[in-house]
This record gives sequence, structure tokens and C-alpha cells, in this order.
Amino acid sequence: MSLSESQALGPLARRDDEPVFDEPWQAQVLALAFNLIAQDVFSAGQWSDALGAELKHALARREPDDPQTYYRSALAALETLLAADGRIVAERLADRVETWRRAYLNTPHGQPVKLSAGAGPEIRHQ
Repeated sequence: MSLSESQALGPLARRDDEPVFDEPWQAQVLALAFNLIAQDVFSAGQWSDALGAELKHALARREPDDPQTYYRSALAALETLLAADGRIVAERLADRVETWRRAYLNTPHGQPVKLSAGAGPEIRHQ
């Protein structure tokens, strides 16, 4: 990441020198959005509008104004933009989300989650 790109994340930086992201997926969703803008899949303005709309929805649902809400809104904005131009189909996305949910529940604590673990029935590990 160049200096100008890292400066763009400045408003998200924590003041106590902790990492900007609590979880890897948070960095990944912003990196994916950045790369899709660079590839002209959607514009920076479209991204801004979609993210703003998702944040307004979160506010209307009285979700807390915190990093978790921001990143969930960013993910929803990304999904919305990709679905709008047909790059992903809502039903396939819902199926993949369910597979990941089952994979998570089928994975013993402390082990890496593998998508293949979600292919079968749900088994809850403690």
C-alpha cells in the first residue's frame, strides 16, 4: 500500500496505535472495494453513495456508531453494488452465506474454517 493509500485510511485509524481492523475480513472488504473501483467495476462516487446509504440504514435501525457497524455496512454496500450489475446473484450469495455459516458451526474451536465443512449437515462444535 502506498503512502497516499494508507493516508486515505487515516480517519479509520485508532488513536491508541492499535490496528485499524479488528478482523481480516474488514481489511479485505475495503481492499476489494478499492480494487473494484480501480478496475472500473463501479466508481468511487457509486461506492460512496452505496456506503452512505448502508450507514443511514444502520442508523435507522439504531445500530451503534462503531467500527463493527461501519464494516458490516461496507460489506453490504459492496454486495449491493455487485448485485446491481448482475455480477452476483442474490440467491447464490445467500447459498454461499449459509454454507459459510454451516462451515463455521462445523469447525472445532481454534481450527481454521474451511468452506468444505459447510457442504454437509450442521454439526455444532463447542
